[in-house]
Amino acid sequence: MVFLTILLGLLPSFLMVILGGVIRNRLSVNAWQGLDRLNFEILFPALIFTAASSRPIAVADIVHIGPAVWAILLAGLCLGYGARRFGPKNFTDFAGAWQTAWRFNTALGFVAVETLSVKPVGILAVAVGMAIPMANLFAVTALSRGAGGFRHTMVKIGTNPFLLASVCGVLVGLSGLKIPGPIMAPLEMLSRAAIPVALISVGATMNWGALARLNAFSGIIVATKLIFLPALTISTCLALGIDPAISATLVLFSALPTASAAHVLAAGFGADRELAATLVAQTTLLAAVTLPVWITLAQLTFFG
Repeated sequence: MVFLTILLGLLPSFLMVILGGVIRNRLSVNAWQGLDRLNFEILFPALIFTAASSRPIAVADIVHIGPAVWAILLAGLCLGYGARRFGPKNFTDFAGAWQTAWRFNTALGFVAVETLSVKPVGILAVAVGMAIPMANLFAVTALSRGAGGFRHTMVKIGTNPFLLASVCGVLVGLSGLKIPGPIMAPLEMLSRAAIPVALISVGATMNWGALARLNAFSGIIVATKLIFLPALTISTCLALGIDPAISATLVLFSALPTASAAHVLAAGFGADRELAATLVAQTTLLAAVTLPVWITLAQLTFFG
């Protein structure tokens, strides 16, 4: 039942990616790049801000959950770097793919958490709210390397739409402020367009032949995201005796496939769009098998 629920949750994403592959020749390369730019500058920042700001974040939750999700992201960064010698020589192209080792699919997370017997939606909301700024900071820093001197790199990091949107969203969540409906309504409209546009662009951009075969580089990245991180998380939670609800949420969070935002961010920095899009599709496809397994293990381990 868990497997079927997660598979049904992933099915719309698969179909949108397939649609992109079907219509890829209907638009020019410049048109697809324009869609990526629209997503990078407007649509995904709106999605990130609304996701981070829509739920109140308590300081106590940050103390308990924040360091845990940051440690998961850092582990993904470190383990994913093991693929460096197998990847592109150009560091920007590598960084565009490397970020898929720690980024996560927020929308799927909120589908998957409903399959647990104890539904820790609030805990997941805090985890996502704390993880979004750090995931973007890691990714933007990596993609900015080599873009110029130190000052130029810091300017690119500080003005990145993803990072600005995530930090602002978390600050609103911490403040407890409720943004007026007339202001939030257009942001929510924009956010609803972000994921479909990104998934269609992924399908149009990725190398469909590479989807069916993992090489040494993509194999390390995909295994890091879908196997190594959740295995490390579940063993650490058991060793430290962390609260069952928090432990199950952290395992679920660490097992999520990478976000389509990775492809958008890579394109925004001029990295290899095709490689990032292929890794997004690979982790999403394989997560249909691995995610239900990890959720079932978390359920049995922490709730009996």
